[in-house]
Amino acid sequence: MRHLSEKVASIAPSATMEISDTARQMQRQGIDVISLSIGEPDFDTPRHIKEACIDALLRGETHYAPSNGIPELITAIASKSEQENAIPCRPEQVIVTCGAKDAIRQAMEAVLNPGDEAIILDPSWVSYEPCVQMAGGRAVHHPLNQKNFQLDDTLLERISSRTRILVINSPSNPSGVVLTKQSLGLAADICEDYDLFALSDEIYEKLIYGKEHISLARIGTMANRTITVNGFSKAYAMTGWRLGYAVAPVEIIRQMSKVQQHSVSHPATFVMYGGLAALSGNQACVEEMRLEFQRRRDYLVEELVLMGYTVAPADGAFYAFIRVEGDDIGVARRWLEKAHVAVTPGTAFGAPGWERISYATSLPQLQEAVNRIRRLG
Repeated sequence: MRHLSEKVASIAPSATMEISDTARQMQRQGIDVISLSIGEPDFDTPRHIKEACIDALLRGETHYAPSNGIPELITAIASKSEQENAIPCRPEQVIVTCGAKDAIRQAMEAVLNPGDEAIILDPSWVSYEPCVQMAGGRAVHHPLNQKNFQLDDTLLERISSRTRILVINSPSNPSGVVLTKQSLGLAADICEDYDLFALSDEIYEKLIYGKEHISLARIGTMANRTITVNGFSKAYAMTGWRLGYAVAPVEIIRQMSKVQQHSVSHPATFVMYGGLAALSGNQACVEEMRLEFQRRRDYLVEELVLMGYTVAPADGAFYAFIRVEGDDIGVARRWLEKAHVAVTPGTAFGAPGWERISYATSLPQLQEAVNRIRRLG
């Protein structure tokens, strides 16, 4: 077919979606596949959040809302950012989006000109580069230190006259690594010295085990140049709600708002009331889920180490990132076809030779998956 977009044609499909779709096809064929390939909590959305959404529907919150989000939710996000993250934030510095992924897309559209470069730290989430490409930018990949998955001075080698933004993700998808204060300080110094923007993806901030989450925007003067992206999908088990947000300098939010106005307009109105209930309600549900994730993590990491695998520091999110021998795509295919266990190869995240294993599933399922992998050898 002629005259389709070369820009879109150059973008690879989501590897995480591709693997999970294959696993689902096998399941539809009656094959007992244990899918550890997708980053979706297996918990139900807490009841008080669902009830808030239902109440909003019943009272008629089904019409257009302000493009940046309903005022009540914007205020709650600004308050949360100041109180929990120590990020100075006024309501006009907030935009509510259709998931954190759309906040990232809008952010790239807002700050990049054609040919501008965005530095992405590998291993990295699969959608950062496509978001850069869709904005007309160029993704420049830089590997984190493979000994500890932290930043070091080699990052300076990637800075050029076209560099505009540095993408930070802590806790990390796919590795589960939490960046240290020293790593974040180095990122801040580089951004300030070279006048760069930063995008800090903090969607997993509440799922941390024994470490401290530090927002990049609280360091030095980084609040003046950081786009902090967050959302409700991971901490509140709200993946299908498609609700996220960004906190950034007013000038950037204004640009993101224009992108949103001319695309999705705003998130579903009644869904935003669910987000309001999530932030303003009792947070015990978040801690309950975090503790269960930690229990699963402890089991899985111990078993993987006993099987001889090297595991990246799994201090956050709900992923174990393990080194494998040989072709990681071939290993993932073998596990799926022979053991009926679906994982995502590290190549999808810019880290060949690794596999991402999601423990966002029940402990019995994890135990069965471990047994199948062990039997396969």
